[in-house]
Amino acid sequence: MVKIGIIGGSGLDDPKILMDSKDVFADTPYGKPSSPLKIGKIGKSDVVIIARHGRDHSITPTGVNYKANIHALKERGCTHIIATTACGSLREEIKRGDFVVLDQFIDFTRLRKLSFYDEFPGGAKNAKHTPMPDPFDDNLRKTIIKSCKTLKIPHHEKGTVITIEGNRFSTRAESHMFRSWGADVINMSIATECILANEAGIPYAAVAMSTDYDSWMKNETSVTWEEILDTFHKNVGKMIKLLTYTIPKVKP
Repeated sequence: MVKIGIIGGSGLDDPKILMDSKDVFADTPYGKPSSPLKIGKIGKSDVVIIARHGRDHSITPTGVNYKANIHALKERGCTHIIATTACGSLREEIKRGDFVVLDQFIDFTRLRKLSFYDEFPGGAKNAKHTPMPDPFDDNLRKTIIKSCKTLKIPHHEKGTVITIEGNRFSTRAESHMFRSWGADVINMSIATECILANEAGIPYAAVAMSTDYDSWMKNETSVTWEEILDTFHKNVGKMIKLLTYTIPKVKP
């Protein structure tokens, strides 16, 4: 049985895409998730949605309770997670409104709890070090890519995201440094979620929507929050279309 968890990013916090939906208020050993769980169906598939930053977008990127979000989805029996997020493009060919089906991340956060295993009771024999060479689930990625092609949505089949702490945007020097490291896009959430989903054993994929060019491109205005929301809202219909088309095709 397949049950899909959706973690909604900026501008997609409470989409009206579920049939027979209801809210469930969850609690976890790590505290409450970012929002009530919206539970319903897309086609015949069971779906659970969490608004990453809260439905009123009141939670900062660093303040998101990522552990509680992932644990709540696992506790509800989610077999897969698809995350959506806004991102800044670090490559000229990744244009505003393009989707990027991420395949790698660079974690540049410094203030977050990045593991469910904060200690190793019993010592070395119980140590938990999760391998993560390819952190995004390949089968889920292939399903999303195939859907993008069928729906003719402008997309990039792979991309490395660098996740920064926020809340501020990059300096121009940082933006150029991230480009030199091989990052293709930048955001403030995905690496943290992906790490925890891998630890929890839940296949995880993320679709990033490019909304701006961060701070590196001199002939473009520097990124603003208003620009991100404007671009995301103009393209959110494509994201909903992609999710509703893809989810019924996810295999166990």
